Amino acid sequence: MQNYCSFYIGKLAVGPDKGKSRGFVVRCCGQSSENLAPIAPLQLESPAGQLLTQILQTHPHLLPAAIDQQLENLQNDRDAQKAETPSSSQDLLLYRRIAEVREKERRKALEEILYCLIVQKFVENNISMIQKISPSSDPTGRVDSWPNQEQKLESVHSREAFEMIQSHLSLVLGERLVAPLQTMIEISKVKLGKLYAASIMYGYFLRRVDQRYQLEQAMKTLPEDLGQKTAGFQGPVPQSPFWDPDSLIQIPADEDDVASYDEGESYKLRSYIMYLDAETLQRYATIRSREAMPLIEKQTQALFGRPDIRVTDGGALEALNDEIVSITFSGLTMLVLEAVAFGSFLWDAEDYVESKYSFLNS
Repeated sequence: MQNYCSFYIGKLAVGPDKGKSRGFVVRCCGQSSENLAPIAPLQLESPAGQLLTQILQTHPHLLPAAIDQQLENLQNDRDAQKAETPSSSQDLLLYRRIAEVREKERRKALEEILYCLIVQKFVENNISMIQKISPSSDPTGRVDSWPNQEQKLESVHSREAFEMIQSHLSLVLGERLVAPLQTMIEISKVKLGKLYAASIMYGYFLRRVDQRYQLEQAMKTLPEDLGQKTAGFQGPVPQSPFWDPDSLIQIPADEDDVASYDEGESYKLRSYIMYLDAETLQRYATIRSREAMPLIEKQTQALFGRPDIRVTDGGALEALNDEIVSITFSGLTMLVLEAVAFGSFLWDAEDYVESKYSFLNS
């Protein structure tokens, strides 16, 4: 069965018609989205999200124009709502309720537009996203059947940022980092989910601070005493009962950082982060948009499932449906690298959307 979709792309007229708006409608037909291999684990629900998903699967070159059109639609709807005034006969409470529903729908669409922008980044870099982690038919119970894409995942970061990511990995794996890549470990899915979500947060923070670092380096405005601080930085702590500090990463002082400063070599990103004051670091570790945190949770749940949470007699939280899975060090490395890339792409997606549709927290 063929499935049809369409969207309007506006254009600015030139020549005698300059100043007039004109455009064209793009229609695409192809397989039903149910028959197409999923590109990402999260299934989108809003009309905008479903449309963009199908375009990404069938006509990815049209996705940027489609996203711009959806953002324009959101802006037009928001402007129209601001211009509305309730009639004297209309129930004010009903009017406010309708306005709340429309705002909720816009936020849902915006959240899924952000997700499509993130997925597009993976597609552009020829990186296959990991799909839902399900019980394996492998006799060992191994769940990581995804390919090794370390070089591709490295290429989406600056050299300095990837050095930080390697430190992140060494702290995640600890002494096991030197073990053979095919060595198997057993770990709970809830703990894997914590690690994945925390790594998204780490990637988000790292992209943000790396952009500032690269800018200051290009403008030659890096502090002269960079590399002389030795305090570490505790990464951002997500507000979720199933994300804990054990899943997060500290940035320890590195003796090589001070040495490179003394020798007049290029500054390292690690030294730059440790130079920043606590208030700046906290600001950089804070998610900017209301849509981002639910998106991180949904992506994590799409991979690992939604934990069934209960409160114990002692007041602690535990997951009733947690299960132990087997994964290789190589698979765990790819999982963390994908999460860090997801966080970096989330920052980029927020920047792009903000340039078209103002939504970020001030």
